Amino acid sequence: MPIANADITEGSASPEPMTEPLTELPFPPVSKSHILNCSYHSWYQKYRSLTPKARLIPLSAPFLSYLRADSIILPPEDIPSSTISDTGNEDEEEDEVTDPSQAWLDIHHKIGSIISELDGSVMPKLNWSAPKDATWISATNSMACTTPNDVYLLLKSSDFITHDLEQVFDDCEVESDDESEDGDEDEESSIDDNISNIPYHLVLRKTIPAFNPALEIRCFVRSRHLLCMCQRDLNHFDFLPRLIPKLRSLIREFFDRNLKRGFPDENLVFDVYIPPPHNRVWLIDINPWAPRTDPLLFSWLEILNMRGEEQGDVAENKDGVVRLSFNGNGSTSHRQELDDGQDDGEESSEDEEENVFAPEFRLVNRDDPEAYNFNTPQYSAHKLPKDVVDASTDGEAGLREFMGTWREIVARQDREDREERGTGIADGI
Repeated sequence: MPIANADITEGSASPEPMTEPLTELPFPPVSKSHILNCSYHSWYQKYRSLTPKARLIPLSAPFLSYLRADSIILPPEDIPSSTISDTGNEDEEEDEVTDPSQAWLDIHHKIGSIISELDGSVMPKLNWSAPKDATWISATNSMACTTPNDVYLLLKSSDFITHDLEQVFDDCEVESDDESEDGDEDEESSIDDNISNIPYHLVLRKTIPAFNPALEIRCFVRSRHLLCMCQRDLNHFDFLPRLIPKLRSLIREFFDRNLKRGFPDENLVFDVYIPPPHNRVWLIDINPWAPRTDPLLFSWLEILNMRGEEQGDVAENKDGVVRLSFNGNGSTSHRQELDDGQDDGEESSEDEEENVFAPEFRLVNRDDPEAYNFNTPQYSAHKLPKDVVDASTDGEAGLREFMGTWREIVARQDREDREERGTGIADGI
């Protein structure tokens, strides 16, 4: 079998063996600072005017303990505004079992107040992740929440939220402040300490009326250059191909104005939403440049090896015009760099746009298998037991009945455990 690109002459040594296959993706080291920079609470204030309306609630240790607990126990529908005084009697101890919100009533009431403020419906997330994998348990089969209990049910049923709480620094490099001589145990302890020091926030975003998932786009940035983008929803939409030039232009301008130099890291992945009439870009999220972020219609190996704008020979003249000479065909093109204060209406000429590097915009095509994969719902690997799913299919009434039964089982089990412990003590065990 011939070896491609091998230069073999008489008397020369055998060609070098082919490169070994990759065992891991060639990612640059992922730092904890990069993960924290992508946390919603870190960037929201700076880009607040570019995002859909949202409110952030700092989370207390008792609330985080509630989210981390295995069981799903929801507070009663109506909780008095004042906290319950601790008199130590048995009835109040039993109330604490069935009403976990007594330890974080301020957060509970704040969630209810924000839901009312944002027109009665919100979509929750934590610092990095939204509970999209748990929408199956919602009575509406969506992330829209109209009560605090809707929020808790989604958060506690989501593997994505658990990752935020327990594994957010997995695979991060050990930074200098974390290094010690005691090896892996100290490294794990350091990561746990860092997680405990994260300022966790609950993000409640106003539900977007008539949200069209076809117009949510994921964009990949490498070395402060927009490399490629793709639709987030894995379905085919007939109208999308003709919108590509306009959407790509809007996203490029948005990136150049706001994120190219405004975000602290040079590599990132960001999500945008461009609703009709397609004249404004909304920033939905900023994600780490890391294997944990889903590349959707690309593969990470493809993205990491993709040739981009930063790989051309760049020279800038005094007028701010950038000349790009690409290695592929040696052609040159010109483009006017966008300044932060440039007016929205300013655009480069058509001649300039013709040869400018254009980030690839990938869509689900009509003949792609993903467009017709109806039998495997997204995030199906994260779903819970069948009896819970069956309850959710009966609508809100069935789900509430199931949760009521679940609460009774937990309360009864708790009483039996206490009685058993009391009997054991009386018998001298």
